[in-house]
Amino acid sequence: MPPEGVTVPEGMVYVPGGSTRIGISRETWNRLKAQQPPGPRHLFGRDAHPAFRTYLEFFFLDVHPVTVAQFRAFVDSTDYTTQAENFGNGAVLRQGRWQLVTGATWHHPRGPNQSAAPDTHPVTQVSWNDAQAYCEWAGKRLPTEVEWEHAARTGFESGTFCPWEGSCTERSARLTNANTWQGQFPVQNTAADGYRYTSPVGAFGETPLGLQDMSGNVWEWTASWKRPYEDRGTDFSPTKQSQRVQRGGSFICNECGGYYLFSRSSSTPETSLFHVGFRCAKDRPS
Repeated sequence: MPPEGVTVPEGMVYVPGGSTRIGISRETWNRLKAQQPPGPRHLFGRDAHPAFRTYLEFFFLDVHPVTVAQFRAFVDSTDYTTQAENFGNGAVLRQGRWQLVTGATWHHPRGPNQSAAPDTHPVTQVSWNDAQAYCEWAGKRLPTEVEWEHAARTGFESGTFCPWEGSCTERSARLTNANTWQGQFPVQNTAADGYRYTSPVGAFGETPLGLQDMSGNVWEWTASWKRPYEDRGTDFSPTKQSQRVQRGGSFICNECGGYYLFSRSSSTPETSLFHVGFRCAKDRPS
């Protein structure tokens, strides 16, 4: 419960502050890696160690990723043009290969000849800069990756790997708890969970804190630069190649481990992809 006199903004949840543990130990990661089926693949949790503890003040976080309808309201209000629209393309996974698709934008994330993005689904094909602009317009900000992971874990026992009870690695568990890839990646998606691409926000329930889509559906931009945890607290000057952290996994995650709450992905701030969205945070009242 929020402190007396503190009102939770509409569409957000109160995230209590305090000491929090971020990441996993190398030993735990090696154990989880050993549980994955054999075969070459990128494993997103490999840079989530060593674990560390830090302290956070309480804050607020959007219940779910920003939807297409919410982003449209921003565009209609400001005449904003996204970077994908300015560049003329966005990244889409087609037949197992990433391609820059001409005309792929937030309203047609797989290209102009494909279906439009439904209003109740997370907005995608938005760069970090686009997400930042939306949050500022809404009077909010992007969460740090520490805030994101802390919020995702809150309400569970210490050591939770996914925002549901039970196994993270079993496909049957992911089938009912998150929108992830079902089938042989990247050549066959059976869509056994009902969704080949994004799903409506909240379609897979919520965490004890009341958050939706903290695993699967879309990766989410955070405010944080991608850096090794060992470098925390040291000086950092970003370059054109520096990347911003994304959290949460997406509908194209299979055995990659992106659906783990500690997993980290990243892209450069101008990048737009058909499986990446965002949600906003808000500071405690001053």
